[in-house]
Amino acid sequence: MAALSAWFWNERFWLPQNVTWADLATDSESEEQYPRAGHILSVFPIALGIFAVRLLFERFIAKPCALRLGIHKSGPRRPQPNAILEKVFVSITKCPDGKRLEGLSKQLDWDTQKIQRWFRHRRNQDKPSTLTKFCESMWRFTFYLYIFSYGIRFLWSTPWFWDTRQCWYNYPYQPLTSGLYYYYIMQLAFYWSLMFSQFTDIKRKDFLIMFVHHLATISLISFSYVNNMVRVGTLVMCLHDASDFSLEAAKLTNYAKYQRLCDSFFLFFALVFVTTRLVIYPLWILNTTMFESWELIGPYPSWWLFNGLLLILQVLHIIWSYLIIRIAYKALLRGKVGSGKYHPLPVLKDDRSDVESSSEEEDSTLNGTKGVHNNGANRVNGHASSSRWTEE
Repeated sequence: MAALSAWFWNERFWLPQNVTWADLATDSESEEQYPRAGHILSVFPIALGIFAVRLLFERFIAKPCALRLGIHKSGPRRPQPNAILEKVFVSITKCPDGKRLEGLSKQLDWDTQKIQRWFRHRRNQDKPSTLTKFCESMWRFTFYLYIFSYGIRFLWSTPWFWDTRQCWYNYPYQPLTSGLYYYYIMQLAFYWSLMFSQFTDIKRKDFLIMFVHHLATISLISFSYVNNMVRVGTLVMCLHDASDFSLEAAKLTNYAKYQRLCDSFFLFFALVFVTTRLVIYPLWILNTTMFESWELIGPYPSWWLFNGLLLILQVLHIIWSYLIIRIAYKALLRGKVGSGKYHPLPVLKDDRSDVESSSEEEDSTLNGTKGVHNNGANRVNGHASSSRWTEE
C-alpha cells in the first residue's frame, strides 16, 4: 500500500518542477493554507447533509408549491389486471410483435390494438407522477440558482475573474481562502449527493450515462483541488452553472403547464448554453489553461491531463449544443414556440429515446439536453448540463 500510495502521489506528476508536497504544507508562521487531499474527506458528511436537506425541501416546500399550482399525485392510467399479459410483460417488458402478438390476440380474444394499448399502459404504470418530477426539478433549480449566485458574488471580488493570468501567478503557492474552500466543497458535496440520490431518483434511460457523468465530474473537481488549480476551477464551475437553473425552470413551468414560460425558459437556456460553451469557454477558459499557463508555469504531466480533459469537454459542448439547437430550431420552424397554443417541448421527441407517453416525452426532451441527460445535453440535465465539468 505504501508503494502504491507513493506511485499515485508522485510529485513529478502532480506538481510543477522543483515543487514538493512539503512545500504546500500549512505555513505555521503566515498561517497560509493550501488545498490538501485530506480536505476532500469533509465532503461526505456535507453530501449526506445536502441529501437530507433535499428530502425536507421536497416534502415541506416543493410539494406544497406543486399542489398550489394544481399538480397532484396522479399517476398514469393503470391497465386492467391480466395474468397472461403480465407474464409476457415481465419477460420482455415491451409489446410483442408478429406471430406472438397474433397468438395472444387469439388466446385472449382481444384485438391487437387493445393488447398494444395494455402494454403501453403497463409500462407507464411504474413511471413517476408529475408531482414527483416537479419536486425533484424544484430542488435542482433552487440549488443551481443558489450556487450560481454565490459563485458570481464570490468571483466578482477576485482578481482572476477579471484577469485570468492571475490564475497562474505564483502557482502553485496560492493560498486557499475560506470562500474558495466553501465554493469547491459545496460543489463537490452536491455531486456526491447526486451519486447517493441517483439510486432513489426518477429512473431514466440515461442512468448509466449520468452515473459516469457524476463520477467524472467528481474526479475532475477533486483533481483540480488536489493540485491547487482551484482558481481556474472556480471559473469553469461558475461558467457551467450559468445555464443549469434555466433548464430546471423550463421543466418546472412545463409540469405546471405554463407553456409560454416554458418556451421562453428553454430558448433562454439554449442561448446561454451555446454562448457559454461555444464562445466564452474556449476564448476564456481554454485560452488561459493552455496558453497563458504555458507561458507562466510551463507544462508538466498533470497539466497535460487537465487540458486534455478540458478539450474533451469542449467536444461534448459541441455535440450537446448541436442537439439543443436542433430541438429549438424544430420548435421555431413549426411555429410553436411562444404561440401559447401548442406544446413544442413535449412534441419534439428526443431522437435518442423511444418514449411512448406524452408525460415521458416531456421529461425526456428536457432531460435529454442535460445529460445525453442534464437535465441531463440532462443540467445536456446532464441537469444535463452538468456536468458542470463534463456535462451533465
